[in-house]
Formats: sequence, C-alpha cells, structure tokens
Amino acid sequence: MSTLIYWFRNDLRLQDSPALSKACREATQLIPVYVLAPEETSTRWGFARESHQRKRHLTESLIALDTQCRELGSRLLVLQGDASTTLSALVQFTQAQGIICEQIAAPEEQAEVERLRAQGIKVQCVWQSTMLELTTLPFTPQHMPDVFTQFRQKLEAKGLRARQTVSKPAQLPGLASNLEIESVSLRQRLEHLGSSSEANGQSRAGTAQGLQHLDHYFADELPHTYKQTRNQLSGADYSTRFSTWLATGALSAPMIVERLTQYEASRGANEGTYWIWFELVWRDYFRFLHLKYGRALYFREGLRKPDPGSEVPSLAEPTSGIALKLFEQWTQGRTKNALVNAGMNELAATGKMSNRMRQIVASYLIYDLRIDWRAGAAWFESQLLDYDVYSNQGNWLYIAGLGTDPRGGRRMNLDKQALEHDPQGLYRKQWAQT
Repeated sequence: MSTLIYWFRNDLRLQDSPALSKACREATQLIPVYVLAPEETSTRWGFARESHQRKRHLTESLIALDTQCRELGSRLLVLQGDASTTLSALVQFTQAQGIICEQIAAPEEQAEVERLRAQGIKVQCVWQSTMLELTTLPFTPQHMPDVFTQFRQKLEAKGLRARQTVSKPAQLPGLASNLEIESVSLRQRLEHLGSSSEANGQSRAGTAQGLQHLDHYFADELPHTYKQTRNQLSGADYSTRFSTWLATGALSAPMIVERLTQYEASRGANEGTYWIWFELVWRDYFRFLHLKYGRALYFREGLRKPDPGSEVPSLAEPTSGIALKLFEQWTQGRTKNALVNAGMNELAATGKMSNRMRQIVASYLIYDLRIDWRAGAAWFESQLLDYDVYSNQGNWLYIAGLGTDPRGGRRMNLDKQALEHDPQGLYRKQWAQT
C-alpha cells in the first residue's frame, strides 16, 4: 500500500490538476492537506501578512475544495503552522511515503520544499500553474527573452496555445478510516472571520462559482469588448474578473483558454478575444521570469541598479519618520491625490482594484512619495483577494523600472490618468473617504 500526501498550495481545485492526477495514479491512500499560515504573521514593515478579507476568502475557497473532496470519497485535512514543520509531523504520523504538490518558483515557497527534503522526505513538485507547458517553449526559461514583447512574439511565431486540460479524477484514493488528526474547523474559522462581503453575503470562491462565472462571461459579447473596457476603473463587466479564481487556483489558465477557444470558434475572434489571451501570456511571462531569475526579483534593486540618468528615484524604507508617515497615508487613502486615495479606499473596503488603478497607486508610491516598492508589493499581498506572488512581484518591478521593462520605469502623469479614466470624477466620488 502506498500512502501519499497531496499538499494543496495555490491550486485549490480537483480538475485540470496534473499534480493531483499524478498523486491519484501513484497512491492507494491519499491524504489531501492544506496548511494555513500561522496566525498574526506580520511583514517586515509591521502590518499583517494577510488581511481579514483575504483570510475569509481563502477559508471560503477551502470550504469549496473540501466539498469537492467529499463528493469524491475523501476530505480535506486543514492544518495550521509552519508548512515544513507541520507536514513533517504529518508524514511521521501517517508513515506516508512522500508528498506531491505543485511547484511554486518563489523564494519562500521553494524554501518550504527544501526544508522538507532536508529532513529526508520525498517531495515531488509538478509545474502546472502556467497556460503553456514548459516543454513546448521555443527556449528554456534560462534563455527566455527578458523583454515581454520579444517573449510573446516568439511564442506566437511558434503558434503555441494552452496545454490540454486534465480531467477531474473519478474518485480520490480513500483516507484510512482510523486517521485521527485534528483538522482546523473551516466553518468555525469562517464564523469567526464574518460573512462574505460579496452581494447578499454569498461566497464567490471555489471552482463551481468560477465555472459559473465563465458561463456568464462567455455567454454574450463581453469577450469581444474586453480590449475596449479593460482600462476602466469600475463597473460590473469591464474586466474578465478571472483573477480571483486564478489566484487561489480554483480555475486554471488552460480551463479559461479552453472556453475562450470554444467562444472564438462559435462567435468569432477579434481584438477583444486576442487581448484575453494576451493577458494570460503576461501571467505566464512573470512565472517563467521567476524560473530564470528567482530570488533576484525580490532584491531591493531588482534585476539591476538604475543608471544615474534613470527616472527611478532613491527609495526609502517606511520604517520610521517621514517615510513611515507617508506610507501609512498611502495605505489609508489619505494622500494629497484624490484618485490615489479612491483606489486605496476601494482596496481596503473590497480587497479589489482594477489593473489600471494598481499601476496608478504604485507609480505614486514610487515616484511621488519615493517609498521602497517592496513595501507597496507587501501591502498588495496583504490586501488583494487576487494576490498572485508572480504577477504582484513582476508588476511592481515593472513600474519601478527594476525589472525587465526596456523603458526603465513607468512613472504616470496622474492628472492625465484622472482625465482619461475618471473624467467626471465618479470613481473618486464613489470611493472618497467618509
């Protein structure tokens, strides 16, 4: 009998999961587990690593995943603590032969795996978070073009599309009937965190809700108009809103492309449908960039120190004095710029923010307030429901001019941004402080 642990990470789904499919093939007894971070984990800048809203959304996502596991004859074991310590104890208790999980190419996540392997535990990591398969790329990640446009053009020249989706297992290998491990009560945790902020208190987390959203989005003309609406600051359907499900892994990028392909076959392709693919290529790009550069993407100076003539300013860490005061004003939506304040207020209230507003508030923090970009990235991690380690890090580096952007920085003219994207001031009025 082969007992294996399947460690869910940022892949909270059962369908289109190559890693889970591998675990089901290899195990006669499979223990699905998720490890919650220790409570009250803080960043180096003193604020909570996860906001109340993020914790609630994750809990709702885990409840949805547990429901799916039970439908397939198993259940989700939820533990809390340091992942390597907690999983090591679980391996010893269950006498499991190893752990299978998705590969995450970010420093903290890689360190968790290395600590487990250092204890002699067999950990198999499967790369599955990208739309494209590594083996189909026209280059190795170490030799990928740094500039996004060149990266995209090489993919398109080869005619690459998304990998084929993988079917959901018909059944999960059963848990031992005598497996007595105290699991975190997700219902109690959700009760403690409070009801969802979504309309009517109904959760939008989990694969089933994600699939319903795909049905809605691809039912009519929304994909055809995506490019025209994607830079709006608010509205019901200006964006695809796929990112929250992608961030938890409730939906995979290939699942979305599968629906996009079906839509184009039946309703036709245009600039809007191409731009959905384009944005998913950006998502892949930041993931492959992590495979190339790894920890360097987390350094203060990023991939390069700015040239003397660069527009990238000297940035201060918000640990004390004026820098800390300015950073707190930014997080609380109390800066001198009304558009920035509106964006930060929306983020605090909902855990959401449009892509355009993310660029605007990031530009303001870096170029107007001259605050360390890493503090801004950490604040987004704390607050965003759709936080994604790859895209968050990549986008902040891009705006700061410390990543791979050939322009060396993206300082925005905020008056121009307000005129173009909020000409009547409706967004600023909606999210003004009360």
